Amino acid sequence: MSNDVVLREGPLSGTRIAVLVESDFYEPEIFYYQRRFAEEGAQVDFLTRLWGQDSITFTGHEYRAPFTADRSLEGIGDDELRAYAALIVPSGMVADRLRYTEDVDVLAPATELLRRAFEEPTVLKGIICHGMWLASSIPGTVRGRKVVCHNNLIGDVRNMGGQYVDEDVVVDGDLVTGRTGAHHHLFARRIIELIAAGRGRRAD
Repeated sequence: MSNDVVLREGPLSGTRIAVLVESDFYEPEIFYYQRRFAEEGAQVDFLTRLWGQDSITFTGHEYRAPFTADRSLEGIGDDELRAYAALIVPSGMVADRLRYTEDVDVLAPATELLRRAFEEPTVLKGIICHGMWLASSIPGTVRGRKVVCHNNLIGDVRNMGGQYVDEDVVVDGDLVTGRTGAHHHLFARRIIELIAAGRGRRAD
């Protein structure tokens, strides 16, 4: 499936949104982000660990649909990270695959990127469903914060010190969390609203 989409002028024109991707992604969610954010004018970059390759074609979890990523999440400098309006960790098995590290004493590259994003308050962090797995090695990022996640991860969230809230989408400052992949449309809408509102405040 082609990753090319046409951007339209919209409230998010000129902004960039990063979405992490790997095999066993939830197709309805990833393809929705690809088009929904573009509909608002935002450029969407799908980032992954490329393992020295120019690109990797992943397969989805539900329908085995292909999706090719050619942007590396490794080597992203602070300026490039701050250029993103949001960094999204999607549902499915993406987070579980991206949290793999060869050295158990070193954070996986995707986890390290998420940790750095949490140090940038201007970057909205979006974590939905099993995406919370990626934050399991950096529990301080969600400790004391209100979050929602898949029911299977409630114990993980509480062990991380997070405050579970029984809502479909929860916003706590620069962190947006969603219940399941099936709630991706509600999750994306809230992210769009928050980015647009933030741009409006900066323009005042």
